[in-house]
Amino acid sequence: MRILGAMAVVAMLATPAYAQMQTPHINLLSDGPSKTPDEIEQDAVKDKAYRESLKKIPDAKTSSDPWGSVRSETPKAATPAKPKTKTGSAQQ
Repeated sequence: MRILGAMAVVAMLATPAYAQMQTPHINLLSDGPSKTPDEIEQDAVKDKAYRESLKKIPDAKTSSDPWGSVRSETPKAATPAKPKTKTGSAQQ
């Protein structure tokens, strides 16, 4: 019974690989008709308008930090760590 199960698993794993090898080479991105001069001109006008609209967007002057008002402006200096003392030592 185990052999039959193992053969079924091998057959299921081999089937997708076999199916991929049998597909013919089809170009799904067929070359469409070339653009007319009018379409090229319209594309150029659209591109120019797009670039001009990008120039109208103002630069962000303020920080986009949502926690900026919560934090202090200057970071606090780290406090120096106290030297660790040994407990139960014979030295005093």
